[in-house]
Amino acid sequence: MPIRIPYSLPATETLARENIFVMDERRASTQDIRPLRIAILNLMPTKIVTETQLLRLLSNTPLQVDVCLLTPESHCSRNTPEEHLASFYTTPSAIRGEKFDGMIITGAPVEYLPFEQVDYWEELKGIMAWAKTHVYSTMFVCWGAYAGLYYNHGIEKYPLARKLSGVYRHTTRLPSHPLVRGFNTRFNAPHSRYSYVRREDIEACGDLLTLADSEEAGVFLLASADGRECYVTGHPEYDFDTLRKEYERDVAKGEDVPVPAHYFPQDDPTQTPVNTWRAHAHLLYSNWLNYFVYQNTPYDIKEIR
Repeated sequence: MPIRIPYSLPATETLARENIFVMDERRASTQDIRPLRIAILNLMPTKIVTETQLLRLLSNTPLQVDVCLLTPESHCSRNTPEEHLASFYTTPSAIRGEKFDGMIITGAPVEYLPFEQVDYWEELKGIMAWAKTHVYSTMFVCWGAYAGLYYNHGIEKYPLARKLSGVYRHTTRLPSHPLVRGFNTRFNAPHSRYSYVRREDIEACGDLLTLADSEEAGVFLLASADGRECYVTGHPEYDFDTLRKEYERDVAKGEDVPVPAHYFPQDDPTQTPVNTWRAHAHLLYSNWLNYFVYQNTPYDIKEIR
């Protein structure tokens, strides 16, 4: 089944070239089924790139997905054309009275700042509070995961001495859990961040299950026992060349950043990287949509509490 998005959204053409079944709003309106309503709070500066990456992963199930793109009202995005935001995005306050089967809160390039110093922190806290009663399951990604862990469980983030960037080997810790069903015991996933959370803080919390981690990159995948919160500290949605573009951008700025680990062949930045995480990225989002959203959310979306 397809993902339902506006016909003129830039991602539509990209996904169609990849033979991903996308359905425009006109055709979707003729189908007598209830699509899953998924809100994406896109905090990334390159919103068009991020929305395309996430839509690609959300499309890989038999379920029809109706996506609502959100951007904070308290922050001015400087890297996305205003006409794109006006055409395809709405604000959290505009959908306050609505309910959603799922929501994704993305990462953001604000890791050096304490949460309270992020200009949209108060708005984000309001969104996360709203989600508790208006969204059945929320997936928090990278900085979004740290923000969610801090807000929902009081778990602090800590700065790293250098940027953690690369494709790291992870171990599946609870293979019977629905979110990692079908995962290999060992799998790859990209990370790109300047902070981390401590395992002991997660264990002391007692409300979270550690589903996958890495000896080098630390905790990767967490979930609450009821499945209404999922935390992903890395970026499985990244394209094969996203880490390369980030590295080249940082070097051009004169920043002292390491070559992304386990990413370029022979660790040579002049060589073309290979995507070794795509299959598990698709499986992660498919499992989330199927087991944590579709099979648990009420058919009457108004019954979400």
